[in-house]
Amino acid sequence: MTDAAEQKPTLGRVFLVVVDESPELKVALRYACRRAQKSGGRVAMCYVMEPTDYQEWVGVSNLIRDEARQQAEATMQKMAGEVQKLSGNFPILYFREGERQEEVMKLIAEEPTISILVLGAATGAKGPGPLISSLTGKAIGKLRIPITVVPGNLTDADIENIA
Repeated sequence: MTDAAEQKPTLGRVFLVVVDESPELKVALRYACRRAQKSGGRVAMCYVMEPTDYQEWVGVSNLIRDEARQQAEATMQKMAGEVQKLSGNFPILYFREGERQEEVMKLIAEEPTISILVLGAATGAKGPGPLISSLTGKAIGKLRIPITVVPGNLTDADIENIA
């Protein structure tokens, strides 16, 4: 008789990448794709839309939200095509609205299949970026998965060598 856990198919590791407009996103995404491909895992992408500040103007707020959603979907579709080319699988897509760190933490808590959070670090003088700074600070103790921080200045060849 086989155990129920042995019968259940698994996705392998799921590498979550937070999608934004930063230049280091491409490095984090490439790294996650290569790791997923080499380990039989999948890439998941999360786009977090910041809430609008036009609460007193409901119509304007809804219009801005719709435009932001369309932009988020276009960005995710473009990145999903890249993920499919690099990893061989279409990514798992998540859309959220709210404060980025809070929404990423909630998603990780809600989705037990997510195994690793992959973030690209900015290379400028301002530091690695606000999400990395917040998640590697006090919030790190609340995470149930490891974070992989990928330096934003890695080349494709560098990623091939380390992923």
